[in-house]
Amino acid sequence: MDLNLTAKRALVTGATRGLGFATARLLSQEGAVVCINGRAEANAQAAANALAAETGQPVYGLGADVSLAGAAESLVQAAAAQMGGLDLLVCNAGGPPPGAFESFDEETWQKAVNLSFLSNVRLIRAALPFLRQSAFASVLTVTSYSVKQPIPNLVLSNSIRAATVGLTKSLALELGKEGIRFNSILPGWTETERVGELMSARARLNNSTVEVEIARQAQESALGRMGNPQEFANAAVFLLSPAAAYITGVMLTVDGGMYRGTL
Repeated sequence: MDLNLTAKRALVTGATRGLGFATARLLSQEGAVVCINGRAEANAQAAANALAAETGQPVYGLGADVSLAGAAESLVQAAAAQMGGLDLLVCNAGGPPPGAFESFDEETWQKAVNLSFLSNVRLIRAALPFLRQSAFASVLTVTSYSVKQPIPNLVLSNSIRAATVGLTKSLALELGKEGIRFNSILPGWTETERVGELMSARARLNNSTVEVEIARQAQESALGRMGNPQEFANAAVFLLSPAAAYITGVMLTVDGGMYRGTL
């Protein structure tokens, strides 16, 4: 299937590793012009250079911490200037730390809100003027299957990511008449650096090993394993693409059947 992504302009945040990098890589392979964002400018540039060398497509790297007020606006402006506009936006950021409810103070809650919710609000708000000029405008937020089935010891993520799902659905309804699509992917446990960090925290809590915790978690999948970033990217790039032109307001679980519900 031709996804019709040639020369489409995409900004992918949190894209120097993990799910974001895999998504940026596949977009570039499909012929899109991509801007990769990470907190550190050097890391973003290195990831962009690596992808450009691999795919032969234009790839730009921009450093910005999207959890900080004002960073989203300057990032989107810079990306649009580099690419000559913006068609596709992927709102992705690392998740908040693990822990039980009573272990977090209000400052930690606010940082988690900035990272996992307000970053999406700010990025989308900054991108709208450019997306309105595109005939192929599409936004993808990255959340977690925890918005449907809370994950133990991840109360910050369980709580705050649900707000992004509400935002995504609301904007799909509000802005659909302008031709801008909004969807979200709710990934399950996937083999990324972030998941490795969470498994390490779980191993310390349970006095076990990372390998044991990964094996235990994998058994919760109907497929008996964790996912890999490429499998996430396959779904993400399809939803972003014009091939999915009649799909909006969808919250897609990409979790190997870890979510047990029917809705």
